[in-house]
Amino acid sequence: MGDRGGPAAGGGARRRRGGAPGARPPPDPDPDPDPALGGGPAGPEQEFRCHKLQESLLSSASGYSNYRGVLNWCVIMLILSNARLFLENLIKYGILVDPIQVVSLFLKDPYSWPSLCLIIVANVFAVVALTLERRLAAGSMSEAAGAFLHTLNLVAILFFPAAVVLMVTSITPVGSVFALAIYTVLFLKLFSFRDVNGWCRQRREAKAGGQDAAPEGRKANGAVGPSGVTYPGNLTYGNLYYFLFAPTLCYELNFPRSPRIRKRFLLRRLFEMLFFIQLLVGLIQQWMVPTIQNSMKPFRDMDYSRIIERLLKLAVPNHLIWLIFFYWFFHSCLNVVAEVLQFGDREFYRDWWNSESVTYFWQNWNIPVHKWCLRHFYKPMLRRGASKWAAQAAVFLASAFFHEYLVSVPLKMFRLWAFMGMAAQIPLAWFVSRFLRGNYGNAAVWISLIIGQPVAVLMYVHDYYVLNYEGRP
Repeated sequence: MGDRGGPAAGGGARRRRGGAPGARPPPDPDPDPDPALGGGPAGPEQEFRCHKLQESLLSSASGYSNYRGVLNWCVIMLILSNARLFLENLIKYGILVDPIQVVSLFLKDPYSWPSLCLIIVANVFAVVALTLERRLAAGSMSEAAGAFLHTLNLVAILFFPAAVVLMVTSITPVGSVFALAIYTVLFLKLFSFRDVNGWCRQRREAKAGGQDAAPEGRKANGAVGPSGVTYPGNLTYGNLYYFLFAPTLCYELNFPRSPRIRKRFLLRRLFEMLFFIQLLVGLIQQWMVPTIQNSMKPFRDMDYSRIIERLLKLAVPNHLIWLIFFYWFFHSCLNVVAEVLQFGDREFYRDWWNSESVTYFWQNWNIPVHKWCLRHFYKPMLRRGASKWAAQAAVFLASAFFHEYLVSVPLKMFRLWAFMGMAAQIPLAWFVSRFLRGNYGNAAVWISLIIGQPVAVLMYVHDYYVLNYEGRP
């Protein structure tokens, strides 16, 4: 019985599948005949088919989207190409990194710290703004007088440090940029502080007059719990200075707060801050500075082919430094400040890298500035009857002014390259939104970032070199 159930059964199975042992089996028919090829019951001619109607994977009609391997290849090629450039730089120039040199950029005279003095004096403008708001809340000053004095205070915040930088010879460009950046942030914060407290007074007057709702678009707070601070109880030094140090430009009476300080999270961000600032300094000294110095001769000779070559060579380190700076400032630094202050809103940026339009990029790469522009500039212009296009153009021009302010004043020369670069974003935004979509729009945004910044850097460095060093022995 065992003999009949073993090999005999196997041989029968082979014979049933069509062939003696060792014979070549026929090919399997197509298990799922394509109706487009005459599908239905597989006929004799269809049993041997191996083709069907389909598109190539790299064709957009195929619907294929998994290009992870191609992305990995691009990353590896990028790393290898930059490693070659970095090695070539080391062989040509040696090690140029000098941390001590960075300290000398902030102060020439160790007993004279003009930038630090400027930052300390900034407290005067904050105290003036708080004093004015207290007088307005108490009713001892008219709204017209308060608006006039607030305007004088805000104008002084911009003009006073600029005048000091232009007159004091011992202040360095790097120290000037740092001080003017602090004053610019202070200007935006106190502008918001003034507006929000003004809206609170309007709400108080509306409630006193029997009206329950605040004016449209003028909410001073988000969701405020019953234990939150109410106006004018917010007009204290503690409330104001918490706002001045908080990583936001938009004032609220009650900010969202995180329940505790996460020590591990804080230590990671602190480590990132220290590591990336050293990396930034090293890349600037080792990679950017020699490339910029070697670009001066082509500019003097107006050798356009060499200028373009230097521009493209500068684009790689400049863009890499910009990306590292973005992560260092918007993720590491702002999260450190937010964690220490238990500031709950950590949306400092959104997915700007997926931008398919220039407008989307500017709306998402710097959320604190975007929220301020939307709340205190863009929407007020719309309420006054301006069109959306005019309001957007005004926002770009205001941004262009501050970009030029932070570059031209520290360098003590006015060339308007930064202003024109930002103003050029207006027609670029129109062109990209009108003619480019999807990946093409995203590529246009990346190209503008990679190429546009080195152009501005070379223009300013060239003009600064000609102004300060040309003709010297």
